[in-house]
Amino acid sequence: MSRKTNRAAAIAAAAMMFFTLASTDGSGAFAQETVQTSAAAMAEMSEPVEADTPRFVASEVVQPLPEAATQSTQVPADAPLTLGELVTDMPAEAELSRDMRCLAQAIYFEARGEPLEGQLAVGRVVVNRAESDAFPDDYCGVVTQRAQFSFVRGGYIPEPDTASGAWKRAVAVAKIAHQELWDSPVKDALFFHATYVKPSWARKKVARATLARHVFYR
Repeated sequence: MSRKTNRAAAIAAAAMMFFTLASTDGSGAFAQETVQTSAAAMAEMSEPVEADTPRFVASEVVQPLPEAATQSTQVPADAPLTLGELVTDMPAEAELSRDMRCLAQAIYFEARGEPLEGQLAVGRVVVNRAESDAFPDDYCGVVTQRAQFSFVRGGYIPEPDTASGAWKRAVAVAKIAHQELWDSPVKDALFFHATYVKPSWARKKVARATLARHVFYR
């Protein structure tokens, strides 16, 4: 019960006592003293409450959180932390499109023995070329372009061992490169060659990075 309600109840009780005592037989001094005391108590209770007197407020107090505290900085529990985890999490497809198969074949034949970062870098070069006006606009056209990839003979791409783990990884990396799901240190590269060769065109390019057995250029 609030303080204001308690005060009203006390005033009502004092008023009842006042009228009861005023009508009761007894010494006039006792009755008068009691009435005066009751009147004084009533006057005291009826005094206004000062403005700074604390009051109970029966309502919920909501303090807004700082903006920084409302923003979650936690990484989702199912988010891949490494490229290897992302490769493992990529769903397998029953059949690839012709274009995606060409991209996976380029990764498989050029870099299947390299770390995943090196395989992704090769895939990024094929994707970048398909997006560039200087090369064919599809993956198969890029891969079979004359004198570009050493594993291609007469415009023909050999068949990979599709039952191998290397092919499954190449397919997963191709999807990652195609969808740009993972940043590669050679993301803007258009050329690459093996570290054990020194082609004449390399002198005219700007080296982007060296990953495993390949050097990549812009």
